[in-house]
Amino acid sequence: MGGHYPAPIAPTHTRIGWIGIGVMGGAMASRFISAGYSLSIYARTPSKATSLLSTGATLASSPAELAATSDVIFTMIGHPSDVRALVLDTLLPSLSPKTVIIDHTSSHPALARQIYDSALEKSCYSIDAPVSGGDLGARDGKLAIFAGGDAEVVQWLKPLFDILGKVNYMGSAGKGQSCKIANQIVVGGSLVGLSEGLVFGEKAGLDKDKFLEAVRGGAAGSMVMELFGKRMIGRDYRPGGFAEYMVKDLGMGVDLEEEVLVLPGAALSKQLFSGMVANGDGKFGTQGVITVIERMNGMGG
Repeated sequence: MGGHYPAPIAPTHTRIGWIGIGVMGGAMASRFISAGYSLSIYARTPSKATSLLSTGATLASSPAELAATSDVIFTMIGHPSDVRALVLDTLLPSLSPKTVIIDHTSSHPALARQIYDSALEKSCYSIDAPVSGGDLGARDGKLAIFAGGDAEVVQWLKPLFDILGKVNYMGSAGKGQSCKIANQIVVGGSLVGLSEGLVFGEKAGLDKDKFLEAVRGGAAGSMVMELFGKRMIGRDYRPGGFAEYMVKDLGMGVDLEEEVLVLPGAALSKQLFSGMVANGDGKFGTQGVITVIERMNGMGG
């Protein structure tokens, strides 16, 4: 027996499906296995699923097979176009009634609303739930989760969200995605500010480690500094989130079709992260934006 909504969620009968096992998605999915849940995954490249399969996950041969055998489905993929193709065109036609789909991808609010409406036509439910916290938050179950959709369904999902981090209910469908875009505007600006502070400090002859230690307890301190400061100093650009995805996220804020907003800081941040992509560093972590500031000042290497 499955555990479709509104049956109580429990490892003994709630079947979880997962699509998207990259840096973030793989770490998040593994936490459900550790918590004792039955996890089915789909991967376009099955060899990338080896680690999860070795710890107990099963491999579905197609998204349609995964949809037909899951009570709750999580997706964590790349771009809104990927979400449209996977969720609207592939998953939804294969869902059983009362299945819940949670999209963790940072995507467009209007697309989240469209998926929500299409799911209801199938007597299913959709929650847009992008996350913040990077690869460490995914690994440690300390993500901030921004959820949009039906409040009752989000509450029902709380035992699962609690495995991943802290869920914050933001309102109706699409509001989770709007919150993530606003989050990225703040994070992008913070990364640029931290990069410039470190570059200035180096030019001024400061010890960068001492600089971080000195300012972290004051007004300049932030979660961005805690997550990425040491990585920037050590030139560790391994991705928690790709720079090219930051360009996408900031673009959805700067170019949001439903609203006409002037966001000069976000527009500048988008240009700087776009510079990373132009330099061939789009697959670097977002902390790599410091390399753009360094290049502008004839530094780095």
